[in-house]
Amino acid sequence: MSGRKRRRGTDMEQAAGPSDASTEKMSRRLCSNVSPAPLSYDDRAKAERDSIDYSIKITLDMAKNGTAPRRVRVYADGIYDLFHQGHARQMMQAKNVFPNSEVYLMVGCCNDELTHSKKGKTVMTDTERYEALRHCRYVDEVVVDAPWVLDDEFLEHHKIDFVAHDDMPYTTGSANDVYAGIKAKGMFVATQRTEGVSTSDIVARIVRDYDTYVRRNLARGYSRQDLNISFVKGQRYMLQNKVDEIKTGVHEKIHRWEEQSKEMISNFLEMFGGPSLEQIMNSGIVRAISPQPSPPGSPVLERSPSPKPNSRNQE
Repeated sequence: MSGRKRRRGTDMEQAAGPSDASTEKMSRRLCSNVSPAPLSYDDRAKAERDSIDYSIKITLDMAKNGTAPRRVRVYADGIYDLFHQGHARQMMQAKNVFPNSEVYLMVGCCNDELTHSKKGKTVMTDTERYEALRHCRYVDEVVVDAPWVLDDEFLEHHKIDFVAHDDMPYTTGSANDVYAGIKAKGMFVATQRTEGVSTSDIVARIVRDYDTYVRRNLARGYSRQDLNISFVKGQRYMLQNKVDEIKTGVHEKIHRWEEQSKEMISNFLEMFGGPSLEQIMNSGIVRAISPQPSPPGSPVLERSPSPKPNSRNQE
């Protein structure tokens, strides 16, 4: 083949488009972010919010069909204490609620003061809960100090198009669904709860195995003051840990002694040219001197049941 023909073939291949390998590489998409999501008062979040023309209203059909002229801003909220896979699955559903559109997911998290007044004490502080949300790969922005009920001012400030939450009425602290107004506006999209996991379930597991976790943390260097336990209870847990430590040490020493004894006997036998310990243990000599199990006993004859006394004899 001449050089002209080779060049012509190369030019035709390049004009035809990228190779199969490059096409496969381009089709792969990393499902992760390289940096944590910004908080709502950070410059990145402000710049994103300022770039949105909120006068352009996006309908549900536009978001579903992928005809929205800009990013669809979806908002989800909650407490997110002890962030777990149920929370992450809610974020995943909210991020993918409109698969034909580009969704910008904002996640609101209530602060400690509001949460404790509505639901009680949390394990994590609000700052810790914000930080946990920032590192969920589905989250584009974390809205701090989120309100319990979303009013028009909040919706307009954050330029929210839709609110994602599970469809069950949420009535904590009142008889009314806190999302009733959002549903009436047609801005509500439903997600599904993850059955079998919740923050309350995790706390229940810890309470159920309280002694185990207290003993574990004492063994790891926490003081009884750190764990808020009395002097007597602290001493009891420490004694139990010490007993377990001694038991473990004794078992390890016995096992080590057995191994050393076998090695010593094997070396002694090899020194005088005798069979190895393994050969002796597998020989018939050991089986001959080992006590044999007793033969099974004679079968016990079943006796016919005694007749039950009649009512007169019982009297």
